[in-house]
Amino acid sequence: MAGTEVLHERRVAPSILSADFSRLGSQVDEVLAAGARVIHVDVMDGHFVPPITFGAVIVEAVADRVHDAGGVVDAHLMIEQPERHVRDIASAGADNITVHFEATAQLHYVLDAIREAGCSAGAAVCPGTPAASLDEVAHDVLDLALCMSVNPGWGAQELIPAALEKLTRMRGALPDRVALEVDGGVHQETVKACVEAGAAVLVTGSAVFGSPDPAAAYVEIAELAEAL
Repeated sequence: MAGTEVLHERRVAPSILSADFSRLGSQVDEVLAAGARVIHVDVMDGHFVPPITFGAVIVEAVADRVHDAGGVVDAHLMIEQPERHVRDIASAGADNITVHFEATAQLHYVLDAIREAGCSAGAAVCPGTPAASLDEVAHDVLDLALCMSVNPGWGAQELIPAALEKLTRMRGALPDRVALEVDGGVHQETVKACVEAGAAVLVTGSAVFGSPDPAAAYVEIAELAEAL
């Protein structure tokens, strides 16, 4: 879990789901040079969520450049039975691995396996899943809680307003040592509200990589979040 203390700071985490894959490396380098220290990697399997994205190969492709900049790779597994893939994602260079509460019947086991693989362990809840669903793992095997503020699977969605109140409830219920992350619809107009609700790690995709200048967009959002 070396280096993952950055997840306990207020950080904007660009998601490469929205990057231009013909120049993925250079776009990651741009936001790292602008100050990003958390790079979010959305792994989707076409089952838990309809789209298929990428897996350990892409984690490995970005990991060295992220680590060389002093950053962490935040792998978000939107896949069924994530326990089958934890070791491969960890070996590819992930620093934090987040799995979905809804995607496994063995959440405690999976989080423990993530830690054994040398990563910090995160659990995500979808908009329709109660915040209290993470109560049973929050005090022993959970390092990061992810509140989805959109329905997982697609970029460029608008933040669901009820997610803000849910974030506040989650921050109030979680131990201080558990980082709180928000993912979905985070951009210039919503990032301050997410911070005020209690989120520290702020995942943003299309607002950064959909911009003509990803580095400038990252800096703008980070300044609004007071996360530089």
